[in-house]
Amino acid sequence: MNSIIRKIQKEDNLALATMIRQVFIEHNAPQEGTVYSDPTTDHLFELFQEENSILWVLEMDGKAVGCCGLFPTQGLPENCVELVKFYISKEARGKGFGLELMNKTIDSAIEMGFKSVYIESLPEYAKAVNMYLQAGFKQLNQALGNSGHTACNLWFLKEI
Repeated sequence: MNSIIRKIQKEDNLALATMIRQVFIEHNAPQEGTVYSDPTTDHLFELFQEENSILWVLEMDGKAVGCCGLFPTQGLPENCVELVKFYISKEARGKGFGLELMNKTIDSAIEMGFKSVYIESLPEYAKAVNMYLQAGFKQLNQALGNSGHTACNLWFLKEI
């Protein structure tokens, strides 16, 4: 099994949108007010052309099976960026790829000069939430910024 982590390509749009929505279905997570129903999910390559953004893609045997990125969400504190679109397909989970993707993304935030990273999540993603806490993210009492993902009810921040 060959795996690489690379930047998003336009050809990844359909595979990533499909994979992300499948993760929501698998975990019985809310679809409204989340990335599931966000129209930008179908156009990730275009979305991540924004300055101070990046989307890393996990590719296994030529197939996009995971992603994790940074986006300068409006309304975040100065020098803070949001860690976004962090999803791993079922076949790629439990192999350490999630941690590898998250660490690469946080390294990118440091390289871009950010001082903190913000994440929004859901209780349905308990394993991911546990990974955030183990990585030094601190839980917040309210959302930061204006992601538009109103169903997300868990928020975390990490100083980097």
